[in-house]
Amino acid sequence: MTESISNKSQFLKTPDAAAWLGLSPRTLEKHRCYGTGPAFHKLGGRVVYSTEALDAWAELGRRRSTSDPGIGVCLPAKRIVVCPDR
Repeated sequence: MTESISNKSQFLKTPDAAAWLGLSPRTLEKHRCYGTGPAFHKLGGRVVYSTEALDAWAELGRRRSTSDPGIGVCLPAKRIVVCPDR
């Protein structure tokens, strides 16, 4: 069974994934810690991102105008606090 290289996912380490998205590596690390960023894989001790996951996450933030609600939200790289119902 053979696959062409173009059909395989490309995996990027954090610095390269951050450059792919136009973010700093530290911002991408914060997104990973807070659970607000793109899906990632742990391969051994390494964190890698598939280019498909990066593109899918970036697509969530796509808007055509400032009033366009879009299809999703790219949350900021900060801890999200959920307030309990009172």
